[in-house]
This record gives sequence, C-alpha cells and structure tokens, in this order.
Amino acid sequence: MPAFSEAVVSLGSGLWKRAATGQGGLLTGVDPTAFTTSDPLRLWIIQMGIIVMMAQLLALALGKIKQPKVIAEVLSGILLGPTAIGRIPGFTNHIFPSASLPYLSLVANIGLCLFLFIIGLEIDASMLKRNARNALFISLSAIALSFGLGAGISVPLYNHFIPSSVGFTYFMLFTGVSFSITAFPVLCRILTALKLLDTTVGLIVLSAGICNDVVGWSLLALAVALVNATSGLSALWILLTCIAFTIFLMWPVRIALLWFARYTGSTENGPTMFFMTVTIILMWASAFFTDIVGVNAIFGAFLAGIIVPREGGLAISLTEKLEDMVTVVFLPLYFTISGLNTNLGLLNDGITWAFTIAIICLDFTGKFTACTITSRISGMSWRESSTVGSLMTCKGLVELIVLNIGLSAGILTQKVFSMFVFEALILTFMTTPLVSLLYPPERRTRITAAGITQPTLGGADFDGKSDRKSLITDDQPWRYRFTVVLDKFDHMAGMLVATQLACPQSLQSPVRSTESTGASDKVQTPEVSVDALRLIELSDRTSAVMKSSTVDTLIHTDPVLGVFRTFGELNDLPVSLSLSMVPYEDMPYTVADHAKQHGSQLVLLPWLPPSSSGDGPSSPHNGKTELNPFESFFGGSKGTNKSAAAIHSQFVRGVFAESKTDVALFIDPGVSDARVTGTGTGSARHVFCPFFGGPDDRLALEFVVQLCANPRITATVVRMSKSGTEGATLERPSLVHLEKTTSFESSSTGMPLPANVTYQDTFYGQATTETRFQSETADSVLWGRYANSDATSDMPSSLRASLSRIRFSEHSSAMPLHTAIQQASTFKPVLVVVGRSRRLAAEDHTAELTKILGDRGSGNVGQDVVRKTIGDVATAFVASACATAVVVLQAANVVVD
Repeated sequence: MPAFSEAVVSLGSGLWKRAATGQGGLLTGVDPTAFTTSDPLRLWIIQMGIIVMMAQLLALALGKIKQPKVIAEVLSGILLGPTAIGRIPGFTNHIFPSASLPYLSLVANIGLCLFLFIIGLEIDASMLKRNARNALFISLSAIALSFGLGAGISVPLYNHFIPSSVGFTYFMLFTGVSFSITAFPVLCRILTALKLLDTTVGLIVLSAGICNDVVGWSLLALAVALVNATSGLSALWILLTCIAFTIFLMWPVRIALLWFARYTGSTENGPTMFFMTVTIILMWASAFFTDIVGVNAIFGAFLAGIIVPREGGLAISLTEKLEDMVTVVFLPLYFTISGLNTNLGLLNDGITWAFTIAIICLDFTGKFTACTITSRISGMSWRESSTVGSLMTCKGLVELIVLNIGLSAGILTQKVFSMFVFEALILTFMTTPLVSLLYPPERRTRITAAGITQPTLGGADFDGKSDRKSLITDDQPWRYRFTVVLDKFDHMAGMLVATQLACPQSLQSPVRSTESTGASDKVQTPEVSVDALRLIELSDRTSAVMKSSTVDTLIHTDPVLGVFRTFGELNDLPVSLSLSMVPYEDMPYTVADHAKQHGSQLVLLPWLPPSSSGDGPSSPHNGKTELNPFESFFGGSKGTNKSAAAIHSQFVRGVFAESKTDVALFIDPGVSDARVTGTGTGSARHVFCPFFGGPDDRLALEFVVQLCANPRITATVVRMSKSGTEGATLERPSLVHLEKTTSFESSSTGMPLPANVTYQDTFYGQATTETRFQSETADSVLWGRYANSDATSDMPSSLRASLSRIRFSEHSSAMPLHTAIQQASTFKPVLVVVGRSRRLAAEDHTAELTKILGDRGSGNVGQDVVRKTIGDVATAFVASACATAVVVLQAANVVVD
C-alpha cells in the first residue's frame, strides 16, 4: 500500500506540475510558437491562421482575373514551402517544424475525406443520364488518349528521375491516372465564373466531367490497390473486395438510406440532426473500410456521398451544412502540405525543364485533341468543341490528390512531384483565358427551360422598337405581355398587387373581336400573358452550383414561384414560370434579355425598404410623427439591412440601363395607415399622376389609362408646369444609348459594397433642338387626345370607358412638386404613378427637391442613390410619405418619332 500511495502522489504531483508550467504562457516568457506534443493546438492555430490568410489574399487577387480559388490555395502552399518563404532562415523550423506536420496532416486528411464526400454529393446521376451517350464518348476517349500519352512519357521519366526500387508498373499507373484526371469541382467553379452553366457547352462539360471523375477515381483506386498489395493475388482480392463493397453501398445501403431519410422527414424539411448523425457515421465507416482493405480512405468517403438521396434537395442541404468549414479551413491546410512538399527550386537544370514542358504539352494535347474531335463528331461546332476540349484539360485539386497519394506511397520523388504540381497549376491557370478567347459571350448558346437552344446575345425574335409599334397603338394602348421579376419573398406582396393592377379584369380574357358593335370598335383585345422570372443568386459555393443543375426541379418546388402560380390560378391569369440562377452582377442583363426573348411589353420590378415597420427613425410632418423613408432605405439607427437595400437599388438601376422594354418599378414605402385597405382587391382605389412631359411621363399616362380599364379604379391626372421662375431645362437626349459600369458610392449609405461588385447606371448624351421639339410635340398630342376624348368620335369604347374614369386638369406653379404632393395628399389611399424622367425631362426639380428633402429631415442620406434610381419626382413623393404606393415608369429605349 505505501508503494501504491507514493505512486499516486507522484503521478498527481507530476500532473500538477505539468498544468502549472503551462499556466503562465506568454506572460512567463514562453514562446507561443514553440511546439510541444503535450499541447500541439497552440502552434496549429498559428499555422492555420497564416495558411488561411495567405490563401484568401491570393484568392482576392486572382479572382479579379476569374481564376478559381484552388490556384490561390496551391500557390499559397508553394509560397509557404521551400520554394519561397521557406527559404527564410528559421521560418520552416519555427512555423512548420517536422514534428508538427503529422498533426497538420491529420486535420488536412479529415478535411479531404469531407471534401470527397461533398464531391460525391455533387455528382448528379440524372445529368449524366440526360447526356450519357455524348458524355461517355467524350470522357472515355479523353481518358484513353491521355492515359496512353502518360504511360508513354513515364518511360523516360522513370529512367531519369525514379529510383529502381520503385516498380515501373506503379509509376506508369500513377502517371497515366494523373494525365487522365479532370478536376470536376474546379471545373464547376470555372463554369460558374464564366457564366457557362446554362449553355450547351456547360451542360456537356459537366456531364463529361462527372463521367471522367468516376472513371478517374476508379483507376486511382486500382492503382492504390496494386501499390499496397504484396502480390498479384492480394491485388485481385483488394479489387474484388472494393467492387463488392461498392455494390453493397449502391443497392441495399442506398435504399435503406432513402427510406431512413423519408422516415425522418429529411426529404421534406431538410436533414434532421438524427439523419445527419447517421450519414456522417456512414461516411467515416466507409472511409475506414476502404482504408483497412488497402485503398485510401477518401474513396469510401466519395462513395458515401454518391449514395445520399437527391430527393427533395437533400444532397444540396447536406452540402450547405458542410461546405463552408471544409472550403475555408480544411482544404487550404491540405494544399499547404502539398506546397511544403513542392520545391520548384529543384527544377534547376535543362533536362528537368524539358521534361516539365513535355509533361504540360502532352497532357494538354491529349485531353484537348480527344475532347475536341469527339465533341465535333457528336454534332457540336468547332468553336464549341474546342471550348469543351479546353475545359476538360483543367486539373486543379484532383490531380494534386493523386500526386500526394503517389508521393506518400513512395512512387514519386520530390522532384517529379514538383514537376507535376507545376504542370497542374499551368493547365488550371490556362483554362479560363483560353475559354474566354474561344467562346466569347456573343458566340454562346444557352439551354432554355423548354430545351431550346437560343443565342445569348442578339438573334431575338422580338425587336423592341418594331414590336412596340406594331402591338401598341393609339387606339389600343394596352400592354398585355408582362415580365414580373421575383427575387425575394419579401417583395411578393407588392408584386402581386402590381401584377393585378397592371392586368385588370377587363383585359384578362381571350382574344375577342368587337366588329359587331360598330365600325369604330373594330379592335381585337389580345389575351393577357404574365411571365414570372424568378432570380436566384449564383455564388461560387458548391451548393449553388448543385442548385443550378436542378433548375427543372426548382421551378416546381420554389415557394416564391408556387405563390405566384397560385395567384395566377385564382385570378384566371395565364402565368408562365421561369427560373434563372446567375451571379448578382448579371441579374440586370438577365432581366433585360429575358424580356426581349419573350417579347414582353412591360417589366414589373419590386422595391421594398428593409424596415417598413413603424419603429424606425421618424421626422415631423403635418403635426405628427411619421417614418422617414430614406432612413429605412439607407440610414437609420436600426438600418442593419441598409446595405441590402442599397445593393437592390443598384440592381434596379442596372435593369433601367439594360432594358430595351418599358419598365415599371413598384415601390411600397410601407408608411401609410391605409396600406392594407388600399391594396385590397375588393376596395376602390384612386390613382394620381403628375404629368410634366417627356417619354417616361407619356408612358406613365398610358399606364394610368390602362389601370382605369378596371371599373374599380379612378384617376386624377394633372399636367404640371413651372411658373414664376426661370426653370433651367435639363439637357438630356431622346435616346438612352450610353451605359457605364460604376461602383457604388459608399458615402451614400455609410457601408461600402464588395470591391468586386459593380453596377450599371444610365448616362445620356447631349439633346438636340429637334429631339426636344419632337418630345414636346408628342406630349401635346398625347395630352390632347386623352384630355379631350369627348371630342374624339373614332375612339374605341374600351378606351373611352377608361378615360371616363380619369379627371384631367392643368396646373402652373412656382413649386410644382409641392403642389403635386398637396393634391395627391387629398386622396386616401392613393397610388402615385410617375415617370422616371432621367431623360428629356421638361423641368429641373433639383432646388425644390432639395428643399423637400430638407423639410423631411432626410438631408443627404441616400439622396444620390434614390434620385439616380427613381428620378426627382418619384423621390419627392417617396420622401413625402403621402402615397400608399408609387409606380415609377421608364419608357423603352427607342427613338421618339
């Protein structure tokens, strides 16, 4: 007993001393970078911080030229290795000592298994089925030729650089697999960056990439099995065991996992915690099994990802839960280990560089030639075929995984490893500029929801000018083909109201002729059609890329489109649904192009402040406290979402700049007590329209006439003019033809936008006397026709009925904006319809608008952004908070006749 007691006391005192020694830390003079096996976490945190920061900085720089992030991560590893920073005396021994690398490698390999699991989740068998014939033809031909070229160059490489202790067969296998592989995950990111996911080339490349990935990983598993086997019989047993395990996972386990997902409700409501736990355990169990039978653990993780059910977007939801940590932390660690093993300084003689160049040329030639020729045989053009060949030469991280396995198995020397890493970097870097050169935007064809191939630029069936003239006449000014833009669920309420207002019941009927009612009524009213365009931002996340390949499913399951579909059924509106996943900066062009392709006559856009409740900043107005709308848009003490509102305003400006179709922006300030009652479908509404002149105001007047086709709507239209002062006329032309990309003014919102996000705005050239005279004449003609409709005998009865509900008047004032606001305030509730008037405006409202904003306490908060977005007149009405809603219209960019 005394001996036992002494042992216990000794152990306890030892533990106490160890704990006490580490308590002081930095304050006791202990070097925080000193590595100890008892506390490896401290140095690991330092290593991780350096690695992640280096990778992110390089990714920001290379992202400017649309290079995938993997290049930045590999370069950061190489720079931290013996090639560059590692040459600094003491750096490697201090920051990356050899004793710490096993811990770093353990975490990196855990992340690698998770990443291969995500790759398995990313593989969509349905995409492969849709293009199975072409995909198999392209990928297998590329693998065969590339493997042959790799096997060929492996002979001189083996004789010059590989020791005789390494079997030639093993080296040849790894070289052939390295040549054959295509980096499917990196390929997805490149297609995303170049906006090729919805093109014919993108569809074929993704399908071929999936096939190449599966075959490549199978070849690599075979190579690893042969390397780990002690004899040919052992290799056969390893191979048969892997095949049997794969069959076991693909059938009974996959079916059981699907049943389990349905049982837990994961296919309907996303993965539950229980399902996540079982899936992760299954992944690690698969990785453990493939590792113990002689194949790398990553193959088991890859297979586990493939068998996860795709039903209900379950694979996408799982990816969303895992991808951030894997991408931000784990993968950079893995690439850094590759970089620490890469020493480009070893490429120090002519023969080494000759072999390196030969490897690059042969690898590129094999993939490019095979894919180009087979794509051409499959029916693609030479330009498209060469683009497919260029994309399939992408290497990226998959080849690095192959090389690291070969290096750890002793098949590759450090010099040969460095040669192949350099080759992978060069080929990956070449992919983006080569594809941009071979397949520019004007040459691309995209796949529509109906499976029809159409040019992405030009070639539209509808020309904005001719279509507008042929379908909208003085006798029938209705617009009956609409594109409704849906981007957020928060905007749904406003867009439903805007759609119902723009499509009154009197127009929601099939084509009908009124020839029997008299000669003056020989007019056909066409059927109203509404095309809802759902916009979803396409980011560089893996889950976003996966969603883009399931657009056909999303269009039926998306809740926003579901609400709009139901709205159309309830109101007997023929609604067609479209869904587009594009990067945020391309959304304005997507809207404009979609409207043009579908022959729309009016685009309906939403704009809703982020905080429309009454708890925001307020300002005095007419003896009571009301919400300051500019504070909710761009300022305010609670403006936590002001950045989002500012970004959305830039999207709206981009649509105004890009669109060759009439655009209506529906603004719901959310500041009126009559907001609910005024937008109900059963209540009467009143519309107020101040008419100052110009193409946008003429469109606004026509829109008011169309609104009044609904018997429940009445309107007041006042032709405003400035008197008592010399109003300086704005010099703006008749045609919007100059567009410029500008970055957002951070001073307007107090929050800068990301540096890589730019937006479009509309800029105008110099107006001429002729264009001004044409515009003023058009104002007078349209006003005279509508305001004096009683004297017009040849007007259709439908148009006369609409005009009978409108009260026209003219008013001259030294402060026309104040007068218009006062007149609009007499109606409760009221919908204000105005023109954007950023071109050919009849009056300059700058001084008066500044006074209105000052009276409202808005100051300069968001003033620049709002004025550039909706124009001076609309800005005054939004600031005054007198309207239930405001509709801002911009006429199509056509020459005024």
